[in-house]
Amino acid sequence: MCSSKSKKVVKQKSSSINGLIRPVLQPNCINRSPLLETERSIDHHHHQPYSSSSSSRCSTSFKYTSSAIVDAPGTIAAARREQVAITQEQRKLRISHYGRTSSSDHHHQYSSSLPTINNNNNNNHFIQRCSFITPNSDPIYVAYHDEEWGVPVHDDKMLFELLVLTGAQVGSDWSSVLRRREDFRKAFSRFDADIIVSKFSEEKKINLITSHYALDLTLVRAVVDNSKRILEIKKEYGSFDKYVWGFVNDKPIVTQYKWCHKIPAKTSKSETISKDMVRRGFRHVGPTIIHSFMQAAGLTNDHLITCPTHHINLIH
Repeated sequence: MCSSKSKKVVKQKSSSINGLIRPVLQPNCINRSPLLETERSIDHHHHQPYSSSSSSRCSTSFKYTSSAIVDAPGTIAAARREQVAITQEQRKLRISHYGRTSSSDHHHQYSSSLPTINNNNNNNHFIQRCSFITPNSDPIYVAYHDEEWGVPVHDDKMLFELLVLTGAQVGSDWSSVLRRREDFRKAFSRFDADIIVSKFSEEKKINLITSHYALDLTLVRAVVDNSKRILEIKKEYGSFDKYVWGFVNDKPIVTQYKWCHKIPAKTSKSETISKDMVRRGFRHVGPTIIHSFMQAAGLTNDHLITCPTHHINLIH
C-alpha cells in the first residue's frame, strides 16, 4: 500500500554573502568527500544581486580535489618527494668500507659466469664488484679491493702493516690511507717489529718521526707499543701469523653475503680477538678495527657472492 504521507522535496540550501551565492555542501556519504564547487559572480560595475540576465557579469567555476592540490608542482609535498629522490641518489654514490649503503642498482642476481677482473681496462665500472665500489671510486681503492682485500696474508710484517693501516683509517677513509701507504712503510721501517722497538726507544725519536711524516702522535706510540707486544707473541707462538690465524683454525671464514648492507661492522670473532689483544697490551685494537683487519688480511672473506674476487680468494 502507498503511504498517505507525501514525500518532501529536499532543496539545496544556499547562502548569499555580499551578492555571492554559495551553495551549502551536502555530502552523499560520510566516507566520500564531494568535489568542491564554487560559483562566483563578479560585477564590474555595480554590486547587485545575482541575475542570469545581466550581461555585465561573468560566472567562473572551480572544481578540484585534495589529490590535485597535493600533486601540484611547487607544493610542500612535491618538494619533499624531490628532496627524498636526491637523498637516495646521494646514498647510491656514497662509498662505505663496510658496505652499509644499499643500492638497488647493485642487487643483481648471482650468475655463475662472472667476468674476470682486469685493472688495465678503463671500463672498470662495468665489472660487477662489491657494491661499495662505484664508478666514482678512487682507482687506488679499486685496485686494493681487487688485489688485496680478502686475500689471505701470512707474512708477519704484512699482517702488522694491515693492522696499523686499519687503525689509521678510523676517522678517515681507505683511499686517503692507501695514498700514504709508502710514508707509513718508511716511517715504521717496513713494519719490522724488531727495528721499530730499537728505533723508537727514545721519546725524541718518536716526536721527530711524527713531525716529519705528519702522523698522529697517539698512532705512532701505539705502533711502538704494539711492536713490543708482537715480539712477545713471537716468543710464545713462534710468529704473529700463527697467533692471528689460530683464532680461525688456520682457515678463512667465508661469508655468503648478497648485499653490502648486510655485512656487519664487527662480529663475535673480532670481539674475541680484540679482547685477547687488549689483555696482552695492544692498542687501537677495538672489535670494529679488528674486523676490518680480518677482512684486509683474508681471515674473513666478506666479498659479495656476486663479486668475482669472492671466488678468486677461495683458490688462495
